Amino acid sequence: MTVSRRMALQAALAGASLPAVAAPRFGAGIEGQRRADLGDGTYRNPIVPGDHADPTILKDGADYWMTFSSFQSYPGAVIWHSQDLVNWAPVTAALTQPIGTVWAMDLVKHQGRYFIYIPVLQDNGTGIYVIHADDIRGPWSPPVDLKIPGCIDPGHVVGEDGRRYLFVNGGRRVRLTGDGLATDGPVEANAWTPWQYPKDWVVEMSAPEGPKLLRRGEWFYLISAVGGTAGPPTSHMVTVARSRSVHGPWEHCPHNPIVRTRSADEPWWSRGHASLVEGPAGDWWMVYHGYENGFRTLGRQALLEPIEWTADGWPRAKGGTLASPLSKPRGGKASPAGAALSDDFSRNRMGVQWSFHAPGPDELARLRWQDHSLLIRGKGQSLADCSPLTCSAGDRSYECSVELEISGDGQGGLALFYNERGHVGIAFSTTQMLTYGYGQEQTWMREALPSTSGTRSVHLQLTNRENVITWRYSHDGGRTWVQHPWQMEVSGLHHNVFGGFVSLRPALFSAGAGEVRARNFVYRGLTA
Repeated sequence: MTVSRRMALQAALAGASLPAVAAPRFGAGIEGQRRADLGDGTYRNPIVPGDHADPTILKDGADYWMTFSSFQSYPGAVIWHSQDLVNWAPVTAALTQPIGTVWAMDLVKHQGRYFIYIPVLQDNGTGIYVIHADDIRGPWSPPVDLKIPGCIDPGHVVGEDGRRYLFVNGGRRVRLTGDGLATDGPVEANAWTPWQYPKDWVVEMSAPEGPKLLRRGEWFYLISAVGGTAGPPTSHMVTVARSRSVHGPWEHCPHNPIVRTRSADEPWWSRGHASLVEGPAGDWWMVYHGYENGFRTLGRQALLEPIEWTADGWPRAKGGTLASPLSKPRGGKASPAGAALSDDFSRNRMGVQWSFHAPGPDELARLRWQDHSLLIRGKGQSLADCSPLTCSAGDRSYECSVELEISGDGQGGLALFYNERGHVGIAFSTTQMLTYGYGQEQTWMREALPSTSGTRSVHLQLTNRENVITWRYSHDGGRTWVQHPWQMEVSGLHHNVFGGFVSLRPALFSAGAGEVRARNFVYRGLTA
C-alpha cells in the first residue's frame, strides 16, 4: 500500500462513524470501572467484566471462589473471592510456572484440600495438569502432569462409589486415584452423550465441552456446552443431563438448551460453559460466560443468572436475555468488588494485576521494582515478540497513561495487545517514535526525534472510546500533549479474526537490547 493510500485510510478512520451500542447503566466501581452491583438490591451483568472466560466456581461455607481460563498469561489461574455472588475481587494467582496455553479449569475442594484441574495446549497437543493447596490463598503446589493426552475441560466429581473422576470433552471420562494427583485407569469413551441440537441451527460447530458436575439429592447433574464458543452470536449454549449414577445412563433435560443466545439483537452473545452453585440463602444460580454485543474485544465475560428447579427435578434458567437488572442473591454478605488497575509500582502485583503474554520459564528475571518504578529488560525485536506485560480491562471505554524512560538500544511503549498478530501501539527509542497498527510496525510512520544523552523520557496516553483509539504523548512531563496523527478502530481485534479466545488488553512493552523504566500507570474507566 502506498503512503498516500495509507494516509487516506488514516483520515477515514479518524472520521469514522460507528454504529452506537446503547450503554446500560452500571454501578460506579474503583477508578470509574463498571460494577455489577447497582446498590439497590439488583445487579447488572457482567459480574466480572473483561476477559474472564470458562468460569469455575466453588462454594466453601460462606465464601465463594472462582477462577477463569488464563490462556498464555502468566502468572495465571487468578482466584477471585465473593460472599454474595455479585461482587468479586481477585486474591491470588495460583499458577506461576508456564506449562502451556491454559483453558477451562475446574476448581474443587475434596477432604479439606483444594485442587485446580488445568487443561493446557502445548506444542505436542493437549493434556491436563493439577495443582493443589491446603489454603486456597496459597501457596499452591507445582503443577503435576496427569498424562491425559488429547483431553480438555475437566469436570471433577466423586461418584456414589466414593471414587474420584474427571469428565472431559467429547463425552469421555477418566478415574483418578484417591489423592487426585494421578489417573487410575485409561480414558473411557462414551461415558456421557452430548446433547444434539437441531441441524438447521446457526452455530460454529458441535464442540461438546465444559462438563461440570454436581450431586443434588438422588441425582448427578452434568452441565455441558455445545455449539462452539465463538463464531455466530447464536453458537454457544448450556445443556443439562442427569443420572442416578456417575456410570450412567444419562438422560437429557427436556428443556435443553436451558441457555442460548437466540438472536444477534440480544445483549450477550455465545452464552455458555456454565456451572451451577447454591446461593447464600439456599436458592440456585448459574455462572457462565458470553461476549458483549459489539464488544468481542473485551473477551468472554462472567455472567450470573438465577435458576429454579422444576417439580420433576430439572434446572430452569430465569434471567431471560440478561438485558435488564436482576435481583441479587438473598442472604449474602457485602464483598469488595474489582481491583484498581492503576499502579505506582511500589510493590509486585504480578498475577492479580499484571501478567506476561507467552513468557519463557525465567521471564520474571526481566523485571525489577525500584523506587516506585518498574524496570523491564528488553526482549525480542518488536511488540510482537517481546512478551509484553498486560492487564485485563473490562470497560467499553477507558483511558490509561504511563511515564516511561527508555535507555539503551531498544524501544518501549504502550499498546493494546491481542496476540502476536493482532495489536496496536506507539513506542519510543532514544532516537525515534514508532507506530504499530494492523499487527505490525508501520515503518513508513517512523519519526526521528532530537537526540538525547542516552535516555528518553516520555508520557504516553491512550483513550479507547468504544473501540476507537486515540494516542497522545508528552515530552515535557505531561504539561503539553501531542495527539498522534493516527486514530485507530480496533473492533476487529478478537477471536473470530485471530483465534486464541482472548481479549484486547492494555500493555506495557520493552523490546530490543535496552531497558524501560515505567512509572505511574493510571487507569480510568469512562463508561460506569
